[in-house]
This record gives sequence, C-alpha cells and structure tokens, in this order.
Amino acid sequence: MEKKEIIDKFKLSENDTGSVQVQVALLTQRINHLNEHLKLNKKDNHSRRGLLQMVGKRKGFLLYLKDKDIEAYRKLIKELGIREVK
Repeated sequence: MEKKEIIDKFKLSENDTGSVQVQVALLTQRINHLNEHLKLNKKDNHSRRGLLQMVGKRKGFLLYLKDKDIEAYRKLIKELGIREVK
C-alpha cells in the first residue's frame, strides 16, 4: 500500500512508475525502513550491505537528476528531507 502511495505522490504522468523521482522516493522509503531494522539488529551485516547498495544507487539517481533538471532535484530532496549529494 505504501509503495502505491509513494508512486502516486511523485509520478510525473499517469502511467509513470519508473521516473527518477519515483525511484529515489521508493529507495528512500526502503532505506528508512532498513535503518530502523538495523537499529534493533546491530549485527545484521547482510542487511547493512544491502543498505549501502541502496544508498549508492540512490546517490547515482540523484546525481543524474541534478545534471538533468536542477529544480526537480532541489524540490525532491526538500520533500524527502535528504541531504544534497556531492
């Protein structure tokens, strides 16, 4: 249910499920969920590796969006409450 709500909030057109904004929003939701899991399970290194991979993928998407459309990038990081990528 959460996934559909995120897609509806960040989609650019009616059938949009794979734009950069949607993918970054979905990754952010998964990262936040996994972060909570790792607070309780400090020794779960397999999940920690997955978290680092997701953070790297999200960084790549954000760098791409920053190059292509700086205004959309700024709006997205403000809405999601994430830091700017360098």
